[in-house]
Amino acid sequence: MKFVDQVLSLFLSGCLVLATAPGGFAAQAGQSAAPPPVQPAQQTPQQLQQLVAPIALYPDALVAQILAAATYPDQVVVADRWLQQHTNLKGEELGKEVDKQSWDPSVKALTEFPSVLANMDKNLSWTSSLGDAYVNQQQDVMNAVQLMREQAEKAGNLKSTSQEKVSKQGQTIVIEPADPQVVYVPEYDPWLVYGAPIGIWPGWYSYPGLYLGGPGIAFGFGFGIGFFGGFGWGWHNWGYDWHHHGIIYNHNTYISHSRVFVNRNNFNRAGGFHGAGGFHGGSSGFHGSAAGQHGFSASHAQSGTHSGAFSGFNHGGAARGFSSRGQSSFGGFHGGGFGGGGFHGGGGFHGGGGGHR
Repeated sequence: MKFVDQVLSLFLSGCLVLATAPGGFAAQAGQSAAPPPVQPAQQTPQQLQQLVAPIALYPDALVAQILAAATYPDQVVVADRWLQQHTNLKGEELGKEVDKQSWDPSVKALTEFPSVLANMDKNLSWTSSLGDAYVNQQQDVMNAVQLMREQAEKAGNLKSTSQEKVSKQGQTIVIEPADPQVVYVPEYDPWLVYGAPIGIWPGWYSYPGLYLGGPGIAFGFGFGIGFFGGFGWGWHNWGYDWHHHGIIYNHNTYISHSRVFVNRNNFNRAGGFHGAGGFHGGSSGFHGSAAGQHGFSASHAQSGTHSGAFSGFNHGGAARGFSSRGQSSFGGFHGGGFGGGGFHGGGGFHGGGGGHR
């Protein structure tokens, strides 16, 4: 199984190379060809708002975990497949097995919220675009999260409940679990909850237990986080420093060591990339040289389409097909019904008084 995971991660990394560096290989083929100029390809504030809409109303620590894990889309796929194959593991036993994996701490942390992890796998192009945006526009991403929270608050859809606490630190809106031992993931329609409807992120699919077919916000069963409390990647080790616009992990600023996305801010004037070194996938341990070659640059779609590493081949169905592969094999619903998070119902447990394990 470990070998299969390594091959899977290696395959994804290879796809990312092909998707993000079409110009790079051409430049290598013609040794005399000058490296192409680096394009800024920054996403607009409106695109970022659309991108963060599905997670902006989640608790701060969960937003931090998702943004960090999005920089490792290959590991997200591997971890979700792994969970589907280990539905017999529960609670602390699950935590111990997850702890043995070589995934990034953020990906390990999301195994506590299997429906969230599965949603990221299912919407792989969105996940990769989110990771790319966080790597290259970190402050803009967090500004977008705050703006969406403000809109939801003005629309009357974001307020403290028995499941979560909504407060303000200056102009910053903070969302925390009402009970520090139980985390509820809100269910809402990300294209309606903010008041005026916003455009749907291209190719985004709703996931059972995270999507509410109507206005407002609802809650299903909570995720008890005590089982994973003894592990260094558990819930209480995560947070967000809104003042410095950075993810906090283990009381320090989180730094992603993923090499899946090109940090365009690190290109020098000659077009070289500092610190690229190739891909570093936690599951595969694969290191390549493609990312460090001259001419390697991320390809971005035009306005209104996907941006990020997977955009180059998603339109051909590869990302979507790979993301959905295995669901028929493992069968049916694979959200919050397994793992350390307990069952997160898909629409049958709406209301302010959702229970928890």
